[in-house]
Order: sequence, then structure tokens, then C-alpha cells
Amino acid sequence: MSAADTGPLLEVDGLDVCFFTRAGVVKAVRGVSFDVHRGETLGLVGESGSGKSVTSLAILGLLQPPGRVTGGEIRWKGRSVVGRGGAKLAKRIRGHELAVVFQDPMTSLNPLFTVRAQIAEVLRHHLGMSRRQADERVVELLDLVGIPAPRARADAYPHELSGGQRQRVLIAMALACEPELLIADEPTTALDVTIQAQILELIAEIQERLGLAVLLITHDLGVVAGVCKRVAVMYGGKIMEQGSAEQIFHRPAHPYTRGLLRSTPRVDVVLPRLVGIDGMPPDLIAPPPGCPFQPRCDVASAQCAEMPALERDEEGREVACWHASDRDPLRAGDEHAPVV
Repeated sequence: MSAADTGPLLEVDGLDVCFFTRAGVVKAVRGVSFDVHRGETLGLVGESGSGKSVTSLAILGLLQPPGRVTGGEIRWKGRSVVGRGGAKLAKRIRGHELAVVFQDPMTSLNPLFTVRAQIAEVLRHHLGMSRRQADERVVELLDLVGIPAPRARADAYPHELSGGQRQRVLIAMALACEPELLIADEPTTALDVTIQAQILELIAEIQERLGLAVLLITHDLGVVAGVCKRVAVMYGGKIMEQGSAEQIFHRPAHPYTRGLLRSTPRVDVVLPRLVGIDGMPPDLIAPPPGCPFQPRCDVASAQCAEMPALERDEEGREVACWHASDRDPLRAGDEHAPVV
């Protein structure tokens, strides 16, 4: 068995992404590192503007000017997908070995073509199927993602489907070539809570059936708690904390992670009020020196003017904070501790 078969599917190492605008250079992603292994689900969590979706676009090779990768490395099965040579590899694997589900199915699907035509195009382009083979495979895929009467629905236009059905179509399209890694970028944002649960259950079921790896990008900690085994928390273009779901949810070490958990609604207890995080996310044209969370942090000190390294502790958790061990972790009895 080769190293490519035993190592991570995806490695992101020190990734930097900048957008060169008239207002200045936006440092959207700064030194981000993580990996995704076969069959696992990694949750990438953070507020809007933290750099999650930009990271996914860089991985997929879909960054458009004025954005570009300015540093670091992205490797797929050990091979770089950054730079001129890597761009060819990224184009070849995108949609085939590496697939994506975007957050808004209405803007991701072409309103002028039927569901059958749009999924069949993927099959014919990547797998070289005949029209007849592609048509039959479309019906199989729609059945796989739980769309009722798949043969009839295949000839529907996007506007004739519900929001949940459109999202299932996108998942079917992403699974058409049996990829090894599925990037789900806020896949439940535009859906009501009942449909959200169905979509997440569907992704988990398909992952188990097909052995997929999943990179789940979301701002919703409830989504992560129910689906992911590992979690990486992003803020200000950087990863603040990374570890198992149990570590992140029951023993958060970074003040930002604790703030996210305390501002998350609970259904099992009645809280007098949610505890929000004061302040605003940093301006990434002129980010603060040192830790980007420093201006909003309730335990910040002068030492935080220098950015701490993302260090691994004895439990395997990685934290970028000078004061990670200064406060007791959330405990099971804490009214703000989440339920996983």
C-alpha cells in the first residue's frame, strides 16, 4: 500500500489567501493547517468572515481574481494542487475525486435546465457515459438521496422542487462520480430546521454507505455536535483550536471557542439569556497584531500582542492561546455546556 493510500486524503499546510482590492490587501486566510483522513468528518467552524469558505475555494482551485493563494501548501493524496502545475491536478480531481455542495441550491442549479440534464452533464464529462447510461444513473442517484418518484423528478426544473429537494439534487450531483472527499459548505443554511436534520442525516448515511470523507463548513455548532468527530475553530483567518468533538464541546480551551458555546441556544435547559461575544470580528485589511481575538477576549493580556503558535497538548488537541490553561473548562453541570 502506498503512502498516498495510508496518509491523509487532504493536507492543508500553512495556507495563506489574500484578496487584492482597491481598499487594500484582505488577508482572508492566514497560516491555516489541517488534514482530512479517509472516512472521517471534520467540522470547520467560525463566524461569518472567519475564512472558512475561502479556504474551501482554495482547496477546490476555484478562487477568482482578486483572490489568490499567496503562501502555504494544499496536497491531495500527497500531491500539490497549488501553483501552475497543481492547478491542472485540481481541475482534474474537482467533481471527480473531490466534490462540493454549496449552501444555496437555488443559485447553484441552472434554472434553464432539468435536474436530469444537469446531473447527466457531470456523468458524461467526468466518466464518459453515454446518454442512456447517464440517464439511468441520474435516476439511481436521485433515489440514493431520497427524492420520491426519482424518474419523474429527474425531468423537473429547479423551481419545481422544494428547498430540501434542491439540496438533495446538489448532493446527488456531488456524489455522481463517487468522490472520496465531499466538501459541504453551509449545506443547511437556507433550510428550515426539520429539513436541516434530514439533510445532515442523509449526508451521514451516505458517508457510512460509501466510505466518504467529509469536510463540513458551518457556523452552526449544533450541526457540528451531531455530525463531526473532529472540529477546527477558525477566527480572523486563523485556526484558534482543533481537536475531537468531545474536547471542543466539553473542554474548550480557547476563549473564542468558549464564547461560541456560551452564545449557542440550548433546548434541554432554560437559560435566562444568551451570553454574546462583545465587539466585532477583525478588519482583515488591517488585522490587529498578535491574536486576532485579543480585542474581544476577556482574559487578554499584554502577551497577546504576539500571536501564539498552534500547539498540541498531551491529549492531542491544538490551541493557539497564551491563556488556554488559565481557566477551568466547561463542565457537564455548567448551564452553558453543550450536549453532544
